[in-house]
Amino acid sequence: MAIVDFILNLVGLLLWLHWRSLRFDPLSHSAPATLAGTVKPASRDRAHRWYFLAALVVLLLLRALVYWGIGSPANWTARLDLGLVTLTFRSDARDGMLLFSLLSFARFLLVCYFWFLVLNVLNHRNRESGPVERLVRLHLGVFGRWPWPLQLITPILAAVLAWMALNPLLAQWNITAPAESLTRLVLQGLLVSCGLLLSLKFVLPFILLLHLLTSYVYLGGSPLWEFVSATARNLLRPLDSLPLRLAKFDFAPVLLVALIFLLLDALPRYLLLQVGTGKFNLWVQ
Repeated sequence: MAIVDFILNLVGLLLWLHWRSLRFDPLSHSAPATLAGTVKPASRDRAHRWYFLAALVVLLLLRALVYWGIGSPANWTARLDLGLVTLTFRSDARDGMLLFSLLSFARFLLVCYFWFLVLNVLNHRNRESGPVERLVRLHLGVFGRWPWPLQLITPILAAVLAWMALNPLLAQWNITAPAESLTRLVLQGLLVSCGLLLSLKFVLPFILLLHLLTSYVYLGGSPLWEFVSATARNLLRPLDSLPLRLAKFDFAPVLLVALIFLLLDALPRYLLLQVGTGKFNLWVQ
């Protein structure tokens, strides 16, 4: 079921991004080239654009009903992984499954846009912007033009505020314990927002390994490979002064991938283990 939920989140994300893309499609704002184009009502194109958003809403509602219908007979417990904490939802509660469906997609969407922001910050000094970079900035909208510290802080702050707003509802459903103080609630929100940073272990190593592959294997000319190479070079810039090249092979991408997994996977797991064996726990009263 976790794989099914991931696939449906991916479908929902594609519907969302397609709906967003139609808003800045240059052909939708161009002047009609034929008489038939002038007769065609513009409201129909705008209505078609909203079909994708409506399909997303229907997807989230229908999957909540499916989870509720088959979750309990299959003895399935819905889990929402937030990085440093995992929330569990009872599959025999219809409203609980609706909440899980919405929150699962909301987290998926927030992580996606956080990746967009990180990629935008990494490439903001490039002299020339390729098609992929411009597409990322179009999806970010006004946020993509903010100073880079604000671009990175905004999703983290959004995650903290979202946790503070949702905590009473989650506590009402016995999904998490109610926070006994505002300070504890803020600290919980900061830990939840750390899940955004930890999610970078899925995208940054992938870009570095693709860059390593395209450095030695010609995969054709494509804006995507140019974007991958430009992003990887910006990531590797702090390692430029280190002697990491042996003959024709550059070990810098391999070293950086190892460091990313160490900092964003192994170290958090170790710290969680240490916290779990101690007396301090932000999630239990």
